[in-house]
Formats: sequence, C-alpha cells, structure tokens
Amino acid sequence: MEFKDYTFKDKKYTIRFPDGFSEDKKYPLIFFMHGAGGRGEDIEVLKTNPFFEITEKYQDFPFVVFAPLCSTNTWFDMFEMVEELLKKAANLQYADETRIYGMGASMGGYGIWQLAMSLPEYFAAIAPVCGGGMYWNAGRLVNVPVWAFHGALDSAVLVEESKKMVDRVNYTGGKAKLTIYEDVKHNSWVNAYSDPELFKWLLEQNNVNAKTLVDKYKGSELYG
Repeated sequence: MEFKDYTFKDKKYTIRFPDGFSEDKKYPLIFFMHGAGGRGEDIEVLKTNPFFEITEKYQDFPFVVFAPLCSTNTWFDMFEMVEELLKKAANLQYADETRIYGMGASMGGYGIWQLAMSLPEYFAAIAPVCGGGMYWNAGRLVNVPVWAFHGALDSAVLVEESKKMVDRVNYTGGKAKLTIYEDVKHNSWVNAYSDPELFKWLLEQNNVNAKTLVDKYKGSELYG
C-alpha cells in the first residue's frame, strides 16, 4: 500500500492506495476521519493512525482510503471544507461512486455521523467508532446502512452516544446496528479495525441513498 499527500485550499489530506493500484480501474473508497489525537499540520502523524497501522496488515485490502487532516480544534471548525473534500473524493476517476464508505473514531466518529447526515447521498454505508451526534436528525440516514462500534467502559465518549444514534436511525426506518465491546474503554477502534467482517460488510453495501432523503424536523413551532 502506498500513500500520496495532497493539499486542497491549504488543507492537507492523504490518499492510501491498495496494492496493484491502477488509475484505469474503479475502487471502493473509504473516507476516513481521525480522532482528536491526530490534529495539527503534520500529515505524517495521520499516517501512524491505528486505522492505517491495523489495515496495513490485511493481505487483500481493496479500498482507496481518502483521509483529511484536521488542522483546527475540531472537525466542525472546518466542516464546510470536509464536505468539499468528500465531494472531491467522490469525483476521483478511480473512485467507485456506488461504494463510498465513511469511517472515523472518537472526534472522527462524530464527524462521520454528521457528514453522513449532511450529505447522505454520497455514502453507501458508514462505520462510526465511539462517536455520537445529533440523533434527532438521524432520519437523514434512512438509506445509509450503519454499523457502529463502542466500548462499554468508555468514559471519554459514553456508549449511550452510539446507542442514541443507532436507535434513532432504526426508529426512522433505517438499518443500523451497534457492536459493544464489554471490557473495552475508549480505544474500541482497535477491535473494530481488526475485524475483517467489518470490511466485508462494507463491500456488501451499495449506494441507494439518493432515493429518499428525510427531514422531519422542519417547523420552528415544534423544533425551535
């Protein structure tokens, strides 16, 4: 696997290419958002993220991984840029637009939840790890399959954050599931990324998200 680094409007990102990569082929793409520990301006730090270190060990990992670097306090401070980068990733000539997946952990888990709710039509599925979000808006994910992960002993981001999101997606007619690791604290990403079933599941999902976008929370008299 090989990394190549890029800059878009002064924001850095890296792309990791699978073995045997060819620009003439179409590849499934993971849009990956790192956690708070990777913030800054050093793109090399991003490449040491556990996601890359763990998935590097897979023999046949077919995904192109598109990973922006958060140079601000949180992803939400540069969220408009993140949306632009997702659109850029989706338009890469070698990206299979029907198989774009969102992944992220901790701060990146929150980021992926929100990015998918903001632009659900881009995603075939998402796999947020120890994240959370505005669960009242999770009906936007009615056509985005979700597999979330969390540690039961997590004190940095409580497991209830993932439960609320998954429950709301399912309540609104979507398909979401949650794996809880009973004896794990915040670093549940190690378990999630080490599970080949996760990546097998991703590849089974294809984009049908543009069919129906749901926003049931209009009306200031009820929702402020």
